[in-house]
Amino acid sequence: MNILNKFSRLTSSIVLKAVDLFSSPIYLYDEQSIISNCNALQSMPNAYGLTTRYAMKANSCRSILQIINKQGFQFDASSMNEIRRAHLAGIEYKKIILTTQEVPIAAERQELEYMIMQGLKYNVCSLRQLYLIGDFASKNNVNLAIRVHPGIGSGESATRNTGDNYSCFGIHLSNIEQAIGYAEKEGISFDHVHVHIGSGADSEVWRNNIDLELCILEKYFPKANTISFGGGLKVSRMPDEKTADIQELGEYAKRKIIQFYQKTGRKLKMEIEPGTYVVANSGYAVTQVIDKKKTGNDGLNFIIVNGGMEINARPLLYASRHPFYIISKDGSLLSSEFAEDISTYDFKAAIVGRCCESGDSQCLDREGVSIPRKMAEPDIGDIVVIGAVGAYCSSMTPMNYNSQLQISEILFTQNGELKEIRKKQTLEQLVANEI
Repeated sequence: MNILNKFSRLTSSIVLKAVDLFSSPIYLYDEQSIISNCNALQSMPNAYGLTTRYAMKANSCRSILQIINKQGFQFDASSMNEIRRAHLAGIEYKKIILTTQEVPIAAERQELEYMIMQGLKYNVCSLRQLYLIGDFASKNNVNLAIRVHPGIGSGESATRNTGDNYSCFGIHLSNIEQAIGYAEKEGISFDHVHVHIGSGADSEVWRNNIDLELCILEKYFPKANTISFGGGLKVSRMPDEKTADIQELGEYAKRKIIQFYQKTGRKLKMEIEPGTYVVANSGYAVTQVIDKKKTGNDGLNFIIVNGGMEINARPLLYASRHPFYIISKDGSLLSSEFAEDISTYDFKAAIVGRCCESGDSQCLDREGVSIPRKMAEPDIGDIVVIGAVGAYCSSMTPMNYNSQLQISEILFTQNGELKEIRKKQTLEQLVANEI
C-alpha cells in the first residue's frame, strides 16, 4: 500500500496521482484526518458543557473551514478579515469569537458593532479596545469576553509563547482591576474569561494554566460563566514527539471545574480553541527534486526541491522539524520518517528550497544551521513530501519571496477523490496591484 504514516490514508500512489493532475509543488490535505481530529476534540471530557473553536489562523482555506464547520465547531478569529473570510465561507457571526491585536475604528468600528449585534463575541485584549467598545456594549447590554495576560507562558519556541512578559497578548494582570473598575462604572459584564499561554506547550504547563485561570476567574470575574483555556495542544509531527493526551487533559479540566462548582456554586462551561491539533498532520507539501549538490568532502549533501520556505517557513521561524517521505518516479515509497528501518539509511542530506536565502531549509536547528537527516537518496524528478504542514504553512509563509507564486491546495476527500480547493496564483495576480 505504501501508506505514508499513521496519521492519514495517503499512499505514495495517491501523491503521484495528485502530482500528475495538478503538478508540483502543492499542498495536499486528507479530509478524513481533519474530521477524525474534530471528533476526538469534541469527545474531550467536560463537566458542564464544551465548546470547541477552531483557531482559523492555522489554515483559513474556505473548504477547510467548511469541513470543520460541518463538524459542529465554532471559530476563533484573529482579525476582522478572518471574520469576513469565515462569513464568506458560510459561517454565521454567532459562531465566531474575535480575539485580536487590531483596534477597529471609523468604518471598521461600525462593521464590528454590526457583527456583534448579529451574535459575534468580542474578546477584549487591551484597555483601549475595552474603552472604545464600552459605550456600545453598555447601551446594547452586550456581554464581553476578556483575554487576561497572566505574566507566565510556554510554547514550542519563544516566538510561540503568548503569556509571559515578553509577549503582549491580552490585558495584563496588573491592569485587570483597572479594566474591571471601568466595566463596573459602565455597567458592562464579562461573561467569558480567556487565558492562552502559548502553542505547542507541554501538557503539564497546559494543566497549570487550567489552575491559574480558575483562580483568576474566581478572584476577578463573579459573573463569568465560560472559561476558555485557549489552544496550543501539543501535536507530534515527528516519531520521537508525543501528542497531548486530550482525554487526560479533559479529565483534569473536568475535575477542576467540578471542584470550582463545589467551592463557589458556579457551573462553568469550558472552551478550547485548537488550530494545530485539528489540521497540522492532515497536510502535506508535495515537492519534486530539481537539483542535488554537495559542499565538498567535509560538507553536506543538499537536495534542492521546488518548494521550500515559501511553502513551509516553520523550520526557519521556529526550528520546527517535519517528517520527510521520499517517493520514486514510479510511485515506490523509498523512505519514510516513520519507517522502522529509517536508521539503516546511509545517506544523509538537508532538504532545501530554491529561494535566495540561506534560511531556505527544511532542516534548521535553533541557530539556523542546516542539519542533515537520514533518508533514501532521491534522484532528480523524485517526490519529496514534507509532512505535518496543515497548520501555519499556507496561512503564514512568505509565499511571494523571490516572486514565487502561491501554490495550489488539493483535498483528498472522504470518498477518495482529489479536488482542487485553491488554484495556484498567477503572475498576473502577483503584480495586479502594482502601479
